[in-house]
Amino acid sequence: MVRWGRSVAYPPTTPLNPKPHPLTHFSSLFGTDTRPTHSEIQSLLPHHRDRPISSPIPAKQVTLIALRLKYQIEQVVPCELPPERVTLPHSSVITPAVIKTAKSAGKVSGSDEDLSACVVYCLLIVKQWFKLQAKLELWDADLHDLRASACEVIAKNIIEDEEDMAYLMQEVLLKRYSIVVDGEDTAPANAIERAVDLHAVRVIGSSGYQKCIAHLWRGWLMQDPDDGSRFVDYRGKTDTSYWSHFDPDRMRVPQYQNVVQIFISVVFLGLYTGAINTINPSGDLDIVEGLLYIFTLGFACDEIGKFYKVGWYYLSFWNVFNSTLYALLSVSFITRMIALAHPIHHHQRALMNELSYDFLAFSAPMFWMRLLLYLDGYRFFGAMLVVLKVMMAESLIFFALLLVVLIGFLQGFIGLDLSDDNSIDAIPFIVKQMLNAILGSPEFDGWSRFAPPFGLVLYYIYNFIIIVILLNVLIALYNSAYEDITENAIDEYLALFSQKTMQFVRAPDENVFIAPFNLIEIVFLSLPFEWWMGKAQYEKLNDSVMGVIYAPLLLVTAFLETRTARMVKFNRSRNESDDDTIEVWEQLGGDLDVEGSGWGKRVEESCPNVVTDAAVLEVKKLQEEMKELKEMVKQLLAASGNGNGGAANGGS
Repeated sequence: MVRWGRSVAYPPTTPLNPKPHPLTHFSSLFGTDTRPTHSEIQSLLPHHRDRPISSPIPAKQVTLIALRLKYQIEQVVPCELPPERVTLPHSSVITPAVIKTAKSAGKVSGSDEDLSACVVYCLLIVKQWFKLQAKLELWDADLHDLRASACEVIAKNIIEDEEDMAYLMQEVLLKRYSIVVDGEDTAPANAIERAVDLHAVRVIGSSGYQKCIAHLWRGWLMQDPDDGSRFVDYRGKTDTSYWSHFDPDRMRVPQYQNVVQIFISVVFLGLYTGAINTINPSGDLDIVEGLLYIFTLGFACDEIGKFYKVGWYYLSFWNVFNSTLYALLSVSFITRMIALAHPIHHHQRALMNELSYDFLAFSAPMFWMRLLLYLDGYRFFGAMLVVLKVMMAESLIFFALLLVVLIGFLQGFIGLDLSDDNSIDAIPFIVKQMLNAILGSPEFDGWSRFAPPFGLVLYYIYNFIIIVILLNVLIALYNSAYEDITENAIDEYLALFSQKTMQFVRAPDENVFIAPFNLIEIVFLSLPFEWWMGKAQYEKLNDSVMGVIYAPLLLVTAFLETRTARMVKFNRSRNESDDDTIEVWEQLGGDLDVEGSGWGKRVEESCPNVVTDAAVLEVKKLQEEMKELKEMVKQLLAASGNGNGGAANGGS
């Protein structure tokens, strides 16, 4: 099953990755909480079950490096500045000298030891500290937020300036480090996940970061089974043998899991369409409906297992959305079973059967909306989902205000109804009219009988507050959220794609059974075999079952990986990167002699200086001319002095 989420922190005496429950192997959940008590003391990446993971650099040293960087940024950004002065390329605040100093924070004075690999991770930790400080010190919140942005800018420049891709990915981005919190070492984490958790879009949008994400997505980088603190290259990357890639373990590759999820979701939707369009008046279950409810059981078990393992931190919009859909389908199935318990011509059987199909039809919009969850890997859907997510978050302000207003006016209308005839008999009418006003279709007929003229006047006031004030506030919030996301749509999409990739990479389970195949794992593997069978035998059994289940997909992926292996071997023969492709403009690039033809010199002479502002360039030019003028004046004065001295000597 695909497992993703926030991990739980285990006591110090407990192994970091205990053997998972048969129903679930979840251990992590994404989030943006900046409190060190939760988001720092946790295990963010999968690790080997039998070997605890330790930071390659002592946690105290990593913490000291982070403190050095925090001090540096506080000095570099001592006061509030316009944000663009920090975030723009070629910033006058985050200069190359500042970046070089930050990169050297890992070099211990008086020692040859170089700990610079953890600087990017430390910058993300410092960003988290500044975000927390902004919440604690509201009077300086803008300053701390600006310093947090400076951390991102420096980290992005360090990543993009690194030319050694192997060092960047293995040591800087994927190596796991710990810091000291409350006198104890936190569970090791890495820069890739920390950037996703903190939604550091500038870092995520850097070229080196995305290159690492691409390798994880393709399965070219995999966690070392013997050392969970590091990632290794996939050994079969250059193997052109077809059957060597026909391996069930390759189902851990994120892009393959994503394809299976989309395919299963389409099949699930097809089963629902077939079930809702072929109603059985007798109430009997056909094959299509049976498969639909089996799929639902698999998805529901997956959700229950995740919540059982992770806890309340697992809850998010899509989890609640999916759980609601599964709950509606469960009610439909239960009512169908109740219908089958009655004789075929009994009126209760027909009534419960109709009710079952009503619940099934009611869930139709949710089935189609559920597809959006699996299409977020495509740029269009991904950007729109980010916009919708931010809009839903912004809506909380509107609904909080709306709830208070509704309670107040509802109490007023009920009071008017009670004072009129000393009885409450118009609550359905009141609630209906209040909801109609929220939806933009108020009706004023009937309010004149509520203690006139107070009822009608109060309803006018209610409509003015709801339609003129609150709904316009909601529109303004939506507009602001849309502009914020669309202005930075590319980085937001890259952040969403990175999060999706890490959802698969973080899964600690060694056996990938995607729902509803998790029912096979639960019923036929975990329950009867896992509790008594040896680990090697159980893994072999799981690989055999996965090989049968995913055989059609593995036949295709093995062919694709064989083609990729040939491409990698060709690129390595040209001393290029493994994922390099020859584009149209590169095909004749070797035939162009830029320097020999003099074209390079002509271009250099005509290129404008876009790094420095034109006014600054003119000032610098004026300074050079003034310097030359001063030198000329000095020479003239010196020559004049020598001439006067010579004349005086001759005369004497």
